[in-house]
Parts: sequence; structure tokens; C-alpha cells
Amino acid sequence: MARIAIVTPARPGARNGNRHTAWRWAAFLRSAGHRVRIATAWDGKPCDLLIALHARRSHDAVLAYRRRNPAGPLVVALTGTDLYQDLPASREARESLRLADRVIVLQEDAFRFLDPATRRKARVVYQSCDPPVRHAPPRTRFRVAVVGHLRKVKDPFRAALALRHVDADLEVVQVGDALAPEYAAEARRLMRGDARYRWLGGRTHTQTLGWIARSHLLVVSSVMEGGANVIAEAARIGTPVLASRVSGNVGMLGRSHPGYFPVGDAQALARLIRRCMQDETFLRKLKRAVAARRALFAPAAERRALRAALQMPKMR
Repeated sequence: MARIAIVTPARPGARNGNRHTAWRWAAFLRSAGHRVRIATAWDGKPCDLLIALHARRSHDAVLAYRRRNPAGPLVVALTGTDLYQDLPASREARESLRLADRVIVLQEDAFRFLDPATRRKARVVYQSCDPPVRHAPPRTRFRVAVVGHLRKVKDPFRAALALRHVDADLEVVQVGDALAPEYAAEARRLMRGDARYRWLGGRTHTQTLGWIARSHLLVVSSVMEGGANVIAEAARIGTPVLASRVSGNVGMLGRSHPGYFPVGDAQALARLIRRCMQDETFLRKLKRAVAARRALFAPAAERRALRAALQMPKMR
């Protein structure tokens, strides 16, 4: 039995990807008999392994742990902006990776962005979920779901803007907290301008899964993604996905996924939505595409991958 500390920059109570990842990994490791604690910083208490989520934002914890434990096992997980934004510019992020014994990425396309030395010690651990619902969209109105907190990196209003190019009876339902007042104001403005768009604000995880299940499509329009939990959720539920062609989405859905559109292109997204509404064959193709990825996001698969990633010489 090992004493494991998981450091995440996400504060307790946060409903974001890093916090959910920390909870899941802690549960998996506890089920294997380990003692696990989660914190926003390393407190200096003895541990047999430190897992740091986010290379730049957890750099202080990585550095403090390595100075105190020069030979202690250290894992750094690249969770999003650190992979695609911080690594080229942040000395701290690069140092975290240099100091790590193992690097975890959340999807397969991430390897292209790592230097050779980091790539050799990197492993993929896909995020997982086991939703209690299955795909059951309404038989009347066509519904598109958008799930995620409203912030710039998510390009949150792309689906709402695509409605301007779709002359049809459908609705876009958006779930997620506005992380700044201007996003709430823009969502309300868009609702006033088109009754087909509804922003519901933040919802519980169970409620959010229900909206994904009760929608014909999920749209993931991010400018940058580390490995979106919501894609794993949609794949497990069986909801087809339309996604911006960015590395994090490609790494989750696969290069041959038929539902990509260029980042920020509302007209291209609108064309895909119209095609899904008009072409049952294409919609079934999208559904088969997410079904083919479903097993990657099973809890048992994530548990096995995490345990395998932690099998390092220092841990034996």
C-alpha cells in the first residue's frame, strides 16, 4: 500500500475537468488499497508518490517535492492549456516535465506536441465515465446540446451563432456556468435574439448527463482541449458529436471522425447540423463513430491505464 498525494490547481468544490480527474483517480487508487489525499498544493507531508495535474500551475508543488525527495516517484499529468499553450512559452511547465518520472496525457494526439525525451516517458490515460442514461433524443424537435463552462477557450457560443445559418425548427440547449459576467450577458442577448437558443446555466452532473442523452447531437466547439470529459460522456451515452478540429478533440474521437468543423466556423458547423437533420445515413454514421470509441472511455479501461502508467521502477 502506497501513500499517494494528488495535487490539482482546481479548488475543492470546483466542477471542472481537473477536479473530476483527481476524484476519479483517487477512487481508482483507493480501490487498489492505496491511501490517497487530494490538495491544491503539496503540504510537505511524506508520500510515496506525487501526481501533479497541470504542468505549469502545479510547478511549485513539483519543485518542492523533488527538492525534498530527489529520488521520489513523480508523475505529471498534462490536462489542457499546459500542453497546447504553456509548454512553448513556460519554463515552469517544461521543468515540471523534465523532473517527472512519468508523464500522463489524456488523449493520443498529445504525443505530437511532446519532445522526444518527454514522449518516451509519456502514457495515455483516457478519461472515463459510467453514465446511468442512454441516448434517447426527443421525437419532435431536433435538439443540439452544448456542455461546458462559458469561457473563451471553449468558444462557447459557436453553436448559438450557427443557428443564424440554419433555417429549421431545432433548438440549441447550453449547460454551464458563466465564468465571467460578460458571458452571461452574451448568452442572454443571444436568447433574446433567437428563441431556439436556451442557456440553462450550471446544472448538476446528473442533470447534465440527462441533457446530453436527450439531445440528437453534442457540439464541442473548443479552441483548445486537453481531452474533454464531455466527449467521453457522450460516447458512453451514445450521443453523436460534432467537434472543432483541434488536437484534443481529434485525440479523443480519432482522425477519421466524420463530424469535424474548422475552429470558429459557424457556417461549417451549421452545414453539419443541417446534414444531421436531413440525412439519417450521416447521423447513423456519426453515431457509429462514437460507438467505436466507447470502450476507450470505460472506467475499467481508465483504471487499467492509470495503474499501468504508475508501474515505474521507482514504484516497485
